[in-house]
Amino acid sequence: MSINLTNTLSTQLSAYELRQLIRQGKFIDNTSGYAQGCVQGNIVILPKDWANDFLQFCQFNPKPCPLIGMSENAGDFYLPALGTDIDIRTDVPGYRLFVNGELEQEINDITTLWRDDLVTFVLGCSFSFEEALIADGIEIRNISENKNVPMYRTNIACKTAGRFSGETVVSMRPMLPKDAIRAIQICSRFPSVHGAPIHFGQPEQIGIQDINTPDYGDRVTIKENEVPVFWACGVTPQLALERTKPPFCITHSPGKMLVTDIANTTLAIL
Repeated sequence: MSINLTNTLSTQLSAYELRQLIRQGKFIDNTSGYAQGCVQGNIVILPKDWANDFLQFCQFNPKPCPLIGMSENAGDFYLPALGTDIDIRTDVPGYRLFVNGELEQEINDITTLWRDDLVTFVLGCSFSFEEALIADGIEIRNISENKNVPMYRTNIACKTAGRFSGETVVSMRPMLPKDAIRAIQICSRFPSVHGAPIHFGQPEQIGIQDINTPDYGDRVTIKENEVPVFWACGVTPQLALERTKPPFCITHSPGKMLVTDIANTTLAIL
């Protein structure tokens, strides 16, 4: 049975302690707001013969796919560079299995699916810059409403790399215009976790027809005089995977990230 941790406890848990709860199946929720101060990552796991194309896709599209780590060798499931005793097979609260580009199932443990030819990629996550925004006094609506951040498919094309192509997925946080400007200034210091917003206001200009119906995550309240602010999102590779249709692929479930031991502050640039 999973447990429901309070917001107070979420600030007390270390990244290692949270991963242990996830490994034991006691935490299967969204990770936003937990193990504060630690970098969280999106996950893509592919067969070795697809890995080079995906690595190039990340290099060509650093805003939605900021690479912060990967396995040293095919078949490695421990990621020591990212934290103590990280086992990628068990330490993410939710996984998605894609077969030939189609979502096959969502599961909480991929030990039985593991293969010796698999390569893991860890991509920077917007949850890291949320902490910096909150520290500056900016409300993050998905956290204050205890929801998963809303995410949308857009018409913003990614740069093609080998077999991979697709459009950018964005995450959205509503803000007053003055806070949106401040958010741009703050997030520009964090290019490893998506950096500055790529759009704000007028969602239809980037192909979003209904701001109240996200493609992933949850709807959040947009108050009077607020504008939607959009960041490139690490769910973007899932669209590329659907289009490219590799025979086998595993990703994280949206909002359910790998929580590393890396400090958010180490990703900031002046």
